Amino acid sequence: MYFCQIPTSTRMRFVKFMLPLLLLLPALFSCNKELNVNAGWKDITVVYGLLDQSADTTFIKISKAFLGPGDALTFSKIADSSIYPGKLEVRLDVYNATDSVGTIPCDTITIHNKQKGDSIFYYPDQLMYYTKAKLSENYTYKLFIRNKVTGKVVTSQPVKTQLIHDFEVTRPQVTASFIPGEMFEVRWSPAANAKRYQVLVRFYYQEYLKSDPLNRTMKSVDWLVDNKIMVIDPLSTQLFDQYFPSDAFYAVVGGQIKVDSTNTIARYADHCDFIFSVADVVLNTYMEVTEPSQTIVQEKPAYTNITNGLGIFSARYTKRMDSLGISTQTRAALRTNEHTKGRGF
Repeated sequence: MYFCQIPTSTRMRFVKFMLPLLLLLPALFSCNKELNVNAGWKDITVVYGLLDQSADTTFIKISKAFLGPGDALTFSKIADSSIYPGKLEVRLDVYNATDSVGTIPCDTITIHNKQKGDSIFYYPDQLMYYTKAKLSENYTYKLFIRNKVTGKVVTSQPVKTQLIHDFEVTRPQVTASFIPGEMFEVRWSPAANAKRYQVLVRFYYQEYLKSDPLNRTMKSVDWLVDNKIMVIDPLSTQLFDQYFPSDAFYAVVGGQIKVDSTNTIARYADHCDFIFSVADVVLNTYMEVTEPSQTIVQEKPAYTNITNGLGIFSARYTKRMDSLGISTQTRAALRTNEHTKGRGF
């Protein structure tokens, strides 16, 4: 799971807040033997928002849980089942320690690139709240939502959200090198307010026909190296020094690029990006609660840090080491390695 891409698929988790509503039964029974499972409708606000000062836009997804006769999954495909009528008052309250230093209003925007299968909800258009205001790691933030029609107020819990600070990556720096049979090193300094790190390598290559070498297309392969590097001591200043098997790089590349049986396609290893995605304590807890269970106990409690609603409001951070060159040894291995030979490199 990429939590640098808040990834649109994470909205699938909202159904966990909605489907249980179908199972609600009246607390008291009368002598009437007819049971109306849709009685006693209650407004439940579902919120998903992650603050990341490395992003140029902050998006907040706000939905309402719904209940009605029929299939809940069918209702989820209908926009009106999830969208509040009218515009909500949504803002970020900004604090310097305990002192309020201002507010950031959020407006509505409709995104148009949702694809079938991205989530259980309606597509391709989805309503979001957003702001392009620049966030600062020197401040803390609290989410405020008010329904102008009903007066209902929803907030993130009393502890204000601290942003994850920038950090330094010392290895790799200029060149990415994956020597078969050896380990490669990734080293970085700890980030303030971080709890969990994910390291992803994006390998870019040019693809072209041997008969037309000037007409090239840039393509890429993603390798999720590790998505659960945890902070043990939040006060520690010791560098993270992680080693990973280089052979896994060739296995991933070879698994995603097929052998050219026609021998007409050529490929050139262009560069690599190292992408670090970092989660704070709240986001990490949410991820751990919603990750698949490794035991026979599959039911997990819903996790929320939203007052008068359900969902999550927390922080993440994305750090990129872009356009690292490919070492000579790596280029040679792409041609001869058992996983990647025959791919035209």
